[in-house]
Amino acid sequence: MTTLEQRLQRLEDLEAIRALDAEYCRVLDDGEWAALVDLFTSDGEFIGLSRARGHEELLAFFSGLAEGGLTAFWHHVTNLEIDLDGDTASVRSFLWQPCVLHGVPHVAAGRYRDTVTRAGGRWRYRTKQVLFHYFAPLSEGWGDGVFTLDAARATHPRHQ
Repeated sequence: MTTLEQRLQRLEDLEAIRALDAEYCRVLDDGEWAALVDLFTSDGEFIGLSRARGHEELLAFFSGLAEGGLTAFWHHVTNLEIDLDGDTASVRSFLWQPCVLHGVPHVAAGRYRDTVTRAGGRWRYRTKQVLFHYFAPLSEGWGDGVFTLDAARATHPRHQ
């Protein structure tokens, strides 16, 4: 491959990874669980509120979110940083997520750390990890004095 071909392939890969991330948000928000699971490799893993590995566990986890009281959510992912290395990439991003938990509006903020790989001719998640740094009822607001470093630390798993 020439240098120009390599550069074009890199740009196509970066755009495909961004599209994967956008599709993840869309199908998660729409509750399209089978489509969501298909965005992962066959042994792909989600690490966050729970840990699920492989399509069967992923399907059970994502489709069970409503049973845990999470009935509506809207993903807003920003600042994608993609480190591409051949057929594998590390992706980091920020997450802001209004949601409804047990009928109460909440707001969450955190970060995703993902590993994606080219599999079956397209990019898929090998690992998707979410760390929430803030999770509170919307009534508590997001203003000054509410979204503080101490509030964020209190929601981090190491501090619970």
